[in-house]
Amino acid sequence: MTDTDWQKQPASRTAKRTTTPRVGLGLGVGLSMLALIGGLAACGGKNDAAGAGSGEESPSAAPSAGPSAIPSELADPTPSARPTDLRKITCQYRKDDSGSPAKFVGYPPKKLSAKVIKASKMTMRTNLGDIVIELATGDAPCTVNSFAFLAQKNFFDNTVCHRLATLETNGVGLLQCGDPQAKGDGKNPTDGTGGPGYLFDDENLGPHYVRGVVFMAQGGEDANSNGSQFAISFTDENAQLPQAYTPFGMVTKGLDIVDKIAKGGVIVFPDGGDITSDEGGSNAPKTRIVIKDVRIS
Repeated sequence: MTDTDWQKQPASRTAKRTTTPRVGLGLGVGLSMLALIGGLAACGGKNDAAGAGSGEESPSAAPSAGPSAIPSELADPTPSARPTDLRKITCQYRKDDSGSPAKFVGYPPKKLSAKVIKASKMTMRTNLGDIVIELATGDAPCTVNSFAFLAQKNFFDNTVCHRLATLETNGVGLLQCGDPQAKGDGKNPTDGTGGPGYLFDDENLGPHYVRGVVFMAQGGEDANSNGSQFAISFTDENAQLPQAYTPFGMVTKGLDIVDKIAKGGVIVFPDGGDITSDEGGSNAPKTRIVIKDVRIS
């Protein structure tokens, strides 16, 4: 589904998917509120994906279609039980052989360290101020484990948030980040295609992507293809999105920074293309935001 199609059909999906009703919530909802609308505590992660958990091969640097947090025609997710003991979780990270551009710094460990198990906060230090995210480690342990690993490797340092989708331009409201090679100028055709060189499965499917929720972006109609790209929702309208993207946290500080970026407007990619088009590229925020550092604590 292209952005044009989504803009024309803001309240419906394909014939295979039922409409997700909009959930009205006040600003500043926390993870406990998410449990009431789908449940970070009720939906667990998938940890039995096939593939290598360690290896040293560096992926190919050829471009391909990139991750997106725009609705696709994915099958309805089937939530599994929430992990009861994070010490017993085994995460699987497999080589991304799609040919997407990658900044490969290795594979995360399969087992969660004590530090990751206790992790409750992700702080993004940006040129516009800090954005603090309360992590749902218990519900998306392998996702948090991946972020902790990449943060330790300085993977996100000096990267730009390359994509801004607004209700006016795309029918949704989100800021997308995590492509290590993106230029964020609204002109680069490979923006939105980069990643860490590995993929991992979806977790915690079920909660709606209301204002403040932070969730993974993945490529096209491919389930279980998470990498390093993620999106911050800044509107409750995103509750209509298919529940096919891994939510792993909630912004507790700095959502006003995202609002400021949204109000600054969008650099529309030439010819109306976006990440969801075959040409690649993305609509970028006019207000440039650079991630200086990411810390998990």
